[in-house]
Amino acid sequence: MARGEHHRIHAHDRQQRNRLRVAQEAARLMSEHGIRDFHHAKLKAAERLSIHDAQALPRNQEIEQALRERQRLFDADSQPQQLKARREAAVEAMRFLGRFDPRLVGPVLEGTADAHSAVCLHVFSDDPDAVALFLREHGVPAELQTRRLRLSREEQADYPVLLFAADALPFDLTVMPRDALRQAPLDRIDEKPMRRASLAMVEELLDESASGDDFERMLAAARR
Repeated sequence: MARGEHHRIHAHDRQQRNRLRVAQEAARLMSEHGIRDFHHAKLKAAERLSIHDAQALPRNQEIEQALRERQRLFDADSQPQQLKARREAAVEAMRFLGRFDPRLVGPVLEGTADAHSAVCLHVFSDDPDAVALFLREHGVPAELQTRRLRLSREEQADYPVLLFAADALPFDLTVMPRDALRQAPLDRIDEKPMRRASLAMVEELLDESASGDDFERMLAAARR
């Protein structure tokens, strides 16, 4: 093997090892410190590991895979219960918010939710103030923020976000116009349309008799 080829292979192997190290450290930071932003987690992980090669930064999918593996190895006793509690809370919230056609999104749907995770819902109204008013009328104080979501590779839009707590669990509602029911924004992990689940789908996810194949089918349906 030529010397140059040997160095190239060695450099590639080192880069792949570093990608794995950064992904695992980012997963640890997300799990232990509640960091929710994949980009922030990977940059912080690279800094902590003194890895400055941009090519060694893992994709979001690699970090999510490392997070799932970490939960399987270290949180097998607690994470499933935390996930179930949040899915049960999602069902109650979706019934409460039924007039706004709520859809469950994010870690609670995907199965990676932990003690730091909010129950994230998309709710739909052509009046952006209607959801906040509905919460106030029912005695639910909420903090208003704004979130930018990607609708396509070229288009982004800002949406109101309502944050509140119920039964000691955090909730995160993104308020979108009704025509956004037809087209989900892009997922931050794989840049495909975000998976979103209706109330009936979340109730089915909670069905303990469902098999692993059932879960995969339901998650695939949530992409549509």
